[in-house]
Amino acid sequence: MTIAFTQVLEARKRIAGRILRTPMREAAALSERVGVVVRLKYEHHQTTGSFKLRGATNAILSLDRTAREAGVIAASTGNHGRALAYAARLSGVPAAICMSKLVPHNKRQAIQALGAEIHIVGSSQDDAQAEAERLIAARGMTMVPPFDMADVIAGQGTLGLEIMEDAPDTLTVLVPLSGGGLISGTALAVKTLNPNVRVIGVTMERGAAMQASIDAGRPVAVEEVATLADSLGGGIGLANRHTFEMTRRYVDEIVLVSEAEIAAAIRTAYFEEGEVIEGAAAVGIAALDARKVKPVGPVVVVLSGKNIDMALHRRIILGETPDLSAEA
Repeated sequence: MTIAFTQVLEARKRIAGRILRTPMREAAALSERVGVVVRLKYEHHQTTGSFKLRGATNAILSLDRTAREAGVIAASTGNHGRALAYAARLSGVPAAICMSKLVPHNKRQAIQALGAEIHIVGSSQDDAQAEAERLIAARGMTMVPPFDMADVIAGQGTLGLEIMEDAPDTLTVLVPLSGGGLISGTALAVKTLNPNVRVIGVTMERGAAMQASIDAGRPVAVEEVATLADSLGGGIGLANRHTFEMTRRYVDEIVLVSEAEIAAAIRTAYFEEGEVIEGAAAVGIAALDARKVKPVGPVVVVLSGKNIDMALHRRIILGETPDLSAEA
């Protein structure tokens, strides 16, 4: 199903004043290492600590009165749930968030603190999704999925508008890739404004659902395992309506990075830029430093979120590459 660029423009008007226009800054040391100008899009500075607030806010504000009164529900790996809970509270809409046991405790606490009803079920995003669908059937709530929804994708696309307005000379954009909501909206906006820009999706080696689906030519299920890039976990949905086709259409390349490369990128962000980022946000830096991308510059790397458990962050900063699958 096609999502039009005009929907991204409408989303920007709708969410104006409710989200931050996040800054973009050049990463001098990284630029020197890779030989081209690299700019970091500081989306981890967004309210609620991730890009997810853009799509969640647009979705909430697009609801009709009946849906608002019934409330919203979502399955989430953490950041979408937090964004939806925040946007719902701001608009006076009841919210319930379903998560698996793999979602870090700090993300669960943040969602609960925003007043949302939380449900912890199973050990995968698919389990959380099944619980959300059960509650919809029982209560008549409205599903606001984390990625495969037109209003969510259009909201995420506003990030692409900002990139091209603030850095119109951009030739490569590196975007964290999971279910594809962020990259679909961002790529739609970026390539509409300049079709010559290369958009590269970066994800972790463990459970790369979109890559597996692209390889298979259709959405497929992938086992979800613990990873430093926990926000990128979960499948894309076997009945995917939007992001699978949009990723195939707009994304030029998909790159996979290891746990050690993600950990190194978290350290790079901290020691070179003074920024705390989560594993999912570090994958673009990881791809560049591991030479898995040969970028044409200038390059923009989207730092998608900062909601990492600080005890885990400390372990990584001290040089460890935690094996979360062994600790689960």
